[in-house]
Amino acid sequence: MTLRLTHTAKTYPDGTEALLPTDLSVGKGEIVSLLGPSGCGKTTLLRIIAGLETPDAGSDIWFDDDNVTALPVERRQVGMVFQSYALFPNMSVRANIGYGLKMQRLPKSEIDARVTEVLEMCQLQPFAARAITALSGGQRQRVALARAIAPRPRLLLLDEPLSALDASLREILRDELAVLLREFDITAIFVTHDQDEAMAIADRVAVMSHGRIVQSGTPEDLYRNPTSSFVAGFVGNAMPLRGKADGTKLHLNGGTLTLPMDGVGQTVFVRAEDVQIIKNGPLRGKVETVTFLGTHYRIGISGIASDTIASIHSGQVAPKVGDTINVSIKPETLMLLPDEADVA
Repeated sequence: MTLRLTHTAKTYPDGTEALLPTDLSVGKGEIVSLLGPSGCGKTTLLRIIAGLETPDAGSDIWFDDDNVTALPVERRQVGMVFQSYALFPNMSVRANIGYGLKMQRLPKSEIDARVTEVLEMCQLQPFAARAITALSGGQRQRVALARAIAPRPRLLLLDEPLSALDASLREILRDELAVLLREFDITAIFVTHDQDEAMAIADRVAVMSHGRIVQSGTPEDLYRNPTSSFVAGFVGNAMPLRGKADGTKLHLNGGTLTLPMDGVGQTVFVRAEDVQIIKNGPLRGKVETVTFLGTHYRIGISGIASDTIASIHSGQVAPKVGDTINVSIKPETLMLLPDEADVA
């Protein structure tokens, strides 16, 4: 199923604009993530698509060639997975998954066949007879997904589906969810504030800020070609290098950096993996922090730019706090974006 939203907005009675007029298209079988900080409008947009919120007049929501803007939630054929999972604790796994099918008054034989099918897809067969209270967090997440898929919805909506899990389990299930969604071959939209989760699961990411989509693209495109300072900072944690640009030279507190193009009127950004600590680097700073992260060290460096910048250092030995070090940044790794004041 394809999804198309045009001029879709939400203003509450007190005048709060939760969602500014938004256009969004999602292709058949595409997995799109709505990514952004708390309060940016992503959950409001998801609820409007589901039919749980009424959009402002002039909004249009299309499922294929059907305008569903005025259609109630129970007639939209949308599957939903909430962060709380909202499972029935007094029912078995099989009963939870089949609940929506019973509400559709399907024949028992068809219910049993569909439940068995999704139990197998979600690798839940050994737990079919178990109570929900006897499952781990990861198993409950799979049950919630299976229950949403069993009625064969036109569209699957997921609201922070992994946020209730601990960090190590979340990473495992993130990869598992990416595989499952593609096996289902269903159009899906999921909301998250976790950039790693969005980039690992989605075919396309729509970054939201202050009630609007500010950039949409593949995870690679957003990471390598952000169009604003907000996206550069939010996707991949790019750091600003504030200094005085003179053509293709950027004069910083800790030295001069060569830019890939004229930097006047631009803010220069760099990512920590592109800040290289080398003996004869043209930039000089002081080590403020050293954090060991297993596969690498994260080194905080002051004195190069006005703010402390970080370097991902993969050597076996790290510099010590207080050391003076030299740093090199290749021009091609720098991102030049319009100053936010100029954009406004």
